[in-house]
Amino acid sequence: MPAMPTGLRPRNIQTSKNDLDALERERLVRSHVPPDSPDLRSRRPIRSFLVTRLYHLVLAITHLLLTIYYRSRYAYNNVLDRGYSMLYYHHRTPQLIQKDVKQLERLPNHLSVILDYDQNDRVGGLDTLIDDVAEIACWCASAGIPMLSVYERTGILKGYITTSHRAIAQRLHAYFGKERPTLRVRAPHSPAFANGDSPSDSGELEDADIEILFISEEDGRESLVDLTRTLCEMAQRGKISVDDVTQDLIDAEVSGTLMTEPDLLIVFTPMVVLKGYPPWQIRLTELFYSKDNNGVGYQVFLRALYKYAKAEMRLGR
Repeated sequence: MPAMPTGLRPRNIQTSKNDLDALERERLVRSHVPPDSPDLRSRRPIRSFLVTRLYHLVLAITHLLLTIYYRSRYAYNNVLDRGYSMLYYHHRTPQLIQKDVKQLERLPNHLSVILDYDQNDRVGGLDTLIDDVAEIACWCASAGIPMLSVYERTGILKGYITTSHRAIAQRLHAYFGKERPTLRVRAPHSPAFANGDSPSDSGELEDADIEILFISEEDGRESLVDLTRTLCEMAQRGKISVDDVTQDLIDAEVSGTLMTEPDLLIVFTPMVVLKGYPPWQIRLTELFYSKDNNGVGYQVFLRALYKYAKAEMRLGR
C-alpha cells in the first residue's frame, strides 16, 4: 500500500534558511538567548546614575583640592617675594647689595640667566630686554660676580652689543657713580666692546671687572654638531686618533670657543624651560627658579644666591 501523507517532514531532511519566515527565524534565535532578568534591568539605570554621580563628586573634590593648593602656593610665593622686596631692596646702592650677600659663604664666579624677548613688541620688547640685562649686570657687579652670561633664544642681543654696552655702562654709573667698574660686553665669534664703546682684542679680557656674554640657541646644539664634524674630519685625515677625543678635549674646545660652565643658572619663569640653552655647559650647574614668578626681580636673584651658597656640590659622587 502507498504511504499515507502525515504532514511531518522526515528528520534526515534539513530545513533551509530560505524556507523559514521571519517569525520562525526570530523564534529560533530567541531559543538560544538567555532570558533577561526583570530585577537586573530595573536596577541598571539606578546603578549607572549613582556611579556617574560618584565620578562627578570625585572630580569636583579633586578640582577643589588642586585649586586650593595652587592658590595657596601662589599667595605664599607672592607674600615671600614681597617680603624679600621690602627687606632686601637694593635702592640702586651697591653697599646694600654687598650687605645682603656678605654673610654667604660663597658666590658664583660665573652666573648665567635666561631671558625672554617679546617678539610681538619689537621696540618695547628690546628696550625691556636690554634694561633687564643692565639691572642684572649691576647686581652682579655689586655682589662681586665677575662673569655674567645672558641667554636669549633668538640672539637679538648679538646685533645690539654696542647699544647694550652703552646702556649697561650708564646703569653702572647710576649705581657706582664715577667709580663704576670696568665693563666688557661680547658674543661668540664677535668683537668685544670695552669701556668707550670701542672694539678690543681678547688680550684685554682680564682687565674688565665684569664681563657680559650674549649667547643664543645657535650656540647650543649646533656648536656641538660643528665640533663633532670637525673632530671627525681631523680623525679621518689622521691628525688625531680616536683615543685623543676625550671629555677634557671637548671641555677645552667648548670653553675656548663659547664659554666656561656657569656655576649658577637663574630662570626667571615659573618653571624650568631651557629653550635650547647650550647643554654641555650646564652638566654641573646649579639651577634656580621661583614658582609663580614671571619676571626679572632682585628678590629672585638674591634667593638664587642664597640657595647656591647652601648647595652641596657632589660632582657626580
